[in-house]
Amino acid sequence: MTSTSKFPELGFYGLPGHTRTPADILKQVQDAESLGVGNVMISERADYKEIASICGACAAVTKDIFIGTSGTNLNTRHPITTASMGSTLDALSNGRFSLGLAKGINLRWQAMGLPFPTFAREAEFISIMRKLWKGEAIRDYKGELGEFAQLSVAPYINADIPILYVGFGPKSLENAGRIYDGAHLHTFMSDQALSDAVAAYRRGEEAAGKAFEAGKLWSVFATACDVPEEKYLKLIVARLATYLQIPKYGEMLVNVNGWDMDVLLSFRSHQAVKSVGGAIDSVATLAQISKIDKLIPQQWRPAAVGNAKTCAERWVDQFNAGADGIIIHASTPEEFAPVLTEYEKIRPNHLFTQRTNRPGA
Repeated sequence: MTSTSKFPELGFYGLPGHTRTPADILKQVQDAESLGVGNVMISERADYKEIASICGACAAVTKDIFIGTSGTNLNTRHPITTASMGSTLDALSNGRFSLGLAKGINLRWQAMGLPFPTFAREAEFISIMRKLWKGEAIRDYKGELGEFAQLSVAPYINADIPILYVGFGPKSLENAGRIYDGAHLHTFMSDQALSDAVAAYRRGEEAAGKAFEAGKLWSVFATACDVPEEKYLKLIVARLATYLQIPKYGEMLVNVNGWDMDVLLSFRSHQAVKSVGGAIDSVATLAQISKIDKLIPQQWRPAAVGNAKTCAERWVDQFNAGADGIIIHASTPEEFAPVLTEYEKIRPNHLFTQRTNRPGA
């Protein structure tokens, strides 16, 4: 059963940053549910953010909010393990689980000795998940994912779990529109880049013969309301700088936004960046981030920053640019609650009639 919260079009990114206290998610998700937020999205890291555990904990302490991965991947679990994770979380949450899949970064897969998740592999993986969640057994599989004599979970499984793409490349989004139920986009996308991303996904839907605007497109939008300079540097600057550090990833973010590639190259070659010796949002000191702050143009920071009213207006801008929902990034529910108060005053209510918390088609 899918619930409808006060704000089904809003979600939040649980456990923002490099947490070492995953139990914090329990208060965050309960706070969000009490505020009427419809979704929580959880990312995955190899330290304290094993995604199935955290999603299960969220399900155990809530009753309405939809719980999703944003995202996991198709590489690091056997298909049966992922299918079992999904069916278990779906049952545990009473139908409130969504599976978000991201391609990830080539360097990581190379280091782990795993193949890159191509579109062909994604398509076959999604097809397998949907069959397993309807109790089907797949025999003598030979395809993009390998060879399996049999893939099955249980014949009595009957789960309807939305599968969402997590990414932002135009070609990937167009492919995603063909096979996914929606998409989570990326932080630090300009309003124009957001509109372009939505258009790419819709082209894929149209090519696949899907109903018009069948999937939901979520803007992942960094929000820093009335924060001191130190927190702004950590929440916004350090996170953006980390994306820009990553080979190919930073280039894609620059390209989709129409930014100057020479600025990116200058950023990477600067001693302030090279001296960090790791991911900026993970290991850089505040003094280092302050220096790095001066290297990133202001127009490269599309986010909701300032007082609650200004932040709420930027949320509405996301809907005007074509988003179906917003995943509030970089803030906990306690921190973005004042923005929610202002947002309610200007909320475009006509966009959300008959909307439920379900994040995808």
